[in-house]
Amino acid sequence: MADRAPRTETDTATGSDPATGTGTDHATGTGTGTATGTTTPTRTETDSDSGTETPPTPARLRDLLAYLSGHRRVLSLVLVVSVLSAGLSLAQPVVVNRVITAVGRGEPYGGGVGVLVALVVGAGVLGALQQYGLERTAEGVVLDARRRLIRRLLRLPVAEYDTRRTGDLVSRVGSDTTMLRSVLTGGLLDAVGGTLVFAGSVVAMALLDPLLLGMTVGVITVAVVSVVVASARIQVLTRQSQDAVGRVAAGVERALSAVRTVRAANATERESARLEADARSAYDLGVRIARLGAILWPVSGLAIQGAFLAVLGVGGYRVATGALTVADLVSFILFLFLMLTPLGQAFGAIASVRSALGALARIQEILDLAPESDDDGATPHLAAPAAPVDGGPTAPARHPLLAFDGVSFAYRPGEPVLSGVTLAVEAGGTTAVVGPSGAGKSTLLALAERFYDPDDGVVRLDGHDLRTLPRAALRGQIGYVEQDAPVLAGTLRDNLLLAAPAADDDACRRVLDSVNLLERVDRHPAGLDAEVGDGGVGLSGGERQRLAIARVLLAGAPLLLLDEPTASLDGRNEQAMQHALHAAARGRTVLIVAHRLATVVRADRIVVLDAGRVVGVGTHEDLLTTSPLYRELASHQLLV
Repeated sequence: MADRAPRTETDTATGSDPATGTGTDHATGTGTGTATGTTTPTRTETDSDSGTETPPTPARLRDLLAYLSGHRRVLSLVLVVSVLSAGLSLAQPVVVNRVITAVGRGEPYGGGVGVLVALVVGAGVLGALQQYGLERTAEGVVLDARRRLIRRLLRLPVAEYDTRRTGDLVSRVGSDTTMLRSVLTGGLLDAVGGTLVFAGSVVAMALLDPLLLGMTVGVITVAVVSVVVASARIQVLTRQSQDAVGRVAAGVERALSAVRTVRAANATERESARLEADARSAYDLGVRIARLGAILWPVSGLAIQGAFLAVLGVGGYRVATGALTVADLVSFILFLFLMLTPLGQAFGAIASVRSALGALARIQEILDLAPESDDDGATPHLAAPAAPVDGGPTAPARHPLLAFDGVSFAYRPGEPVLSGVTLAVEAGGTTAVVGPSGAGKSTLLALAERFYDPDDGVVRLDGHDLRTLPRAALRGQIGYVEQDAPVLAGTLRDNLLLAAPAADDDACRRVLDSVNLLERVDRHPAGLDAEVGDGGVGLSGGERQRLAIARVLLAGAPLLLLDEPTASLDGRNEQAMQHALHAAARGRTVLIVAHRLATVVRADRIVVLDAGRVVGVGTHEDLLTTSPLYRELASHQLLV
């Protein structure tokens, strides 16, 4: 296919050698990173017109809290547990004060010790319950985020995949969503519950000794300001770090999917160097985040130590002067530690939330994209697919089933791929589109599938503008086989049932037989359960193509769109495929794109496309005399 715009999962990102897939951004439209002469957009996530990078929209705390709304019940229980735990913690210094006082007066203190032990054990149990609730909810938040991302990623308009790298999108589902876990495990909910401990401790300390409290607050204020300022920078760096991780994932995915091409081009070292440079960039950003984190934690530590030393020194002096009792000093110090614990949690929560917001911005960037809509307008009735697996009834009277009326389309402004194309695909017949590379042939199929909409003109199915049809209903009428014939990792049965999940084994075997694959399947001990591997590893190019055709035949769609169905076949298998296509065409309408004219010489109608315009229409014999371009193509392929 020479005119298709979308990049595949292995498009290049930064390189200089188009033969090896290294260098500046080249959207090759292939699975190997090689240059194929395709007309593909080179747009990235920067503004292609101005060349300037669009600044990312920062995520806000309320965006983050929205992910917690679905877990309100569990979080409410966690907060209740946190409040109870705070109450038990605040009671401990009070009981200690009474025990010390009782000891000093020579009074019985065994009951107080028992109460203290009960408080400590109770606080520990409640803390464990709280931690479990937080961890469980954190996993739920990550799951929710991944579900939302997966649903959106699989429903984006095809044009979005043209401008984004698959590895980076995968990174958002894996790495970025994982960082949301830190919102809960990093102290956010602990800080909420710790607010009560903090407030209660401050009140108790004020009652015990306002002077010592004033000294403590002064030390802590300096620490809080430092943490808030530094954490803002963490959010920015986290976004940059996750972007870098996304680039690493995209680069690795690209290199591994094209590893044979890379090896054959002796480009292994260059690709490795590129990936290592991306990994180094991610490392440098991670180190910068760690450096900021290294500043935050000592600040909180110094605040605790400074406050403790100040209280111990001044408090000891006040005990010596009789302004404060020993019991009150001990209680004050215990309340001090109770106050500083939630403060440390708050410092951790600030850093964790800032990091999560950086990752959330990348998640929201995808979720904010509008999905491909199923219904853009009115929804005329479309009959359900009726053509059976093994051919079909006699074709109905000929009339245009699929029609292109004055269709123009460009993947990039100012670079038209189709210009005023008008052609009709008659029901029950086979219409072929031929022409040189880059003529716009495969784009016609993409428009028929509504992967894109025309810039001008109308594409109609059975008289209905495609833009008025629900996409699900439209695609239920169409069997589409891409030129690259992608095969999903899994079994042969998994691939066949992709569009026809209710089909039985007999139906699967019939379509495999029709495309000359049944003997190959029967030779394998696992039969239909044979694994085909990622990308169809284990199958030849021709076998992958025939498996893809068998998949659409099993679905029984009345309209078949075939993009170079025999491109990967040798002469023997091409002949078998010709018979299979001829049998499958009975009772169906076929629109086939081909470079090899031998594939379409028997077509009812052949459309010659050149530079996005129709330059000839007729049968093979007609075009040999009326179309110089077709005659030239036929001559080069030894068909005249």
